[in-house]
Amino acid sequence: MTMNRAVALYQSTIGKKAIMAITGMIGIGFVIGHMVGNLLIFQGPEKLNAYAAFLRSTGGLLWLARFVLLGAVIGHIVAAYQLTRISLSSRTQAYKSWKAEGSDYASRTMRWSGPILLFFLVYHLLDLTFGPVNPDFVEGDVYHNMIVSFSCWYVTAFYVVGMLALGLHMYHGIWSMFQSLGLNDHKYNTIWRRLSVAITGIVVIGNIAMPLAVLSGVVR
Repeated sequence: MTMNRAVALYQSTIGKKAIMAITGMIGIGFVIGHMVGNLLIFQGPEKLNAYAAFLRSTGGLLWLARFVLLGAVIGHIVAAYQLTRISLSSRTQAYKSWKAEGSDYASRTMRWSGPILLFFLVYHLLDLTFGPVNPDFVEGDVYHNMIVSFSCWYVTAFYVVGMLALGLHMYHGIWSMFQSLGLNDHKYNTIWRRLSVAITGIVVIGNIAMPLAVLSGVVR
């Protein structure tokens, strides 16, 4: 009986939105942690490379975190696709005219920012994790790899665009997460909005600061 209820919940719109919220939280947690670690670039190669070496030394824990993140990304994509299909199938007639009422720019671009982020994630892994698209990749030397990559203006530009897309996706995602988990209330909605803006702003500014600092020569 419990299994039947779980399946029924998963098949419902509410269940899929809950999956979007939970997997989104996992993704946001990773993004924040990843940013905090990478900001060590401002303290020099010793600090950043020592942090990277520490992560590698955890062995199984690092791979467990990677598999959890991969599962969250896949679950997020699948749930988003299914919700989109449900939304399209429920609309029996196309809009004769459409006005953007009751929505903001971030919510209207979610279906575009998602694929852009997926492409960005793949490139980021090939650039700074595995190295085939990095001009001079050195295994284990994270500082060197970031300097080499971000010294190219077009790579930095791509990262900036990717972070702006992340900002749009995160802002609407965090705001929607509160609603999906039943935390939306007119008494607290202003707080949730401000919290969404604050978290998104910190992540976007922190992540953009690194490539711009390298490109401008602040970090060498």
